[in-house]
Amino acid sequence: MVVQQRVYTADEFWELVEETGSDERLELMDGVIFELPPSSPENTITAGRILGFLFSFVEDGNLGYVSGADGGYTLSSGTVLMPDVAFISRARVPHIPREFKGAPDLAVEVISPSETPRKVNDKTALYLANGARIVWNVYPADRIIEVWQATEDGGMKVHTLTVHEVLDGGDVLPGFRLPVSRIFTD
Repeated sequence: MVVQQRVYTADEFWELVEETGSDERLELMDGVIFELPPSSPENTITAGRILGFLFSFVEDGNLGYVSGADGGYTLSSGTVLMPDVAFISRARVPHIPREFKGAPDLAVEVISPSETPRKVNDKTALYLANGARIVWNVYPADRIIEVWQATEDGGMKVHTLTVHEVLDGGDVLPGFRLPVSRIFTD
């Protein structure tokens, strides 16, 4: 749902969020503020499972930081997104920052059935165009994960994993391997 039609900058967005003290999850895309609906129990649990697996791996290797659904990333002057789970490497950010500037190295979006393919693709493209190296779009209803990466020609490529396959961290999280079946609830 669009909250305001006025076009905002990322700085104005953060000021508005701070001033209102809103508990709502908001994102800014191309200067327009959107309210994110509450997640379904299945999506919340799925995101929590992914966060747990990533957090254990990242902490064990002192690799960086894993954030949850309330971590906002300022991608550009008109875009602030809140991935359901994200990883940012210690090599890029040696200490916990006051704000996340730029995309995380890995963004995870747990997709609800009400989200349109266009919105999912737009967000994926924004993450990759602004520095994310991998985006995992997780579809609990279909029990699949789309692994997106930018291509050298500025495009995007995707690989879809089913519950019979293994998700890996690629060059972002070398050594991270997780059977997709462990992500989804029974």
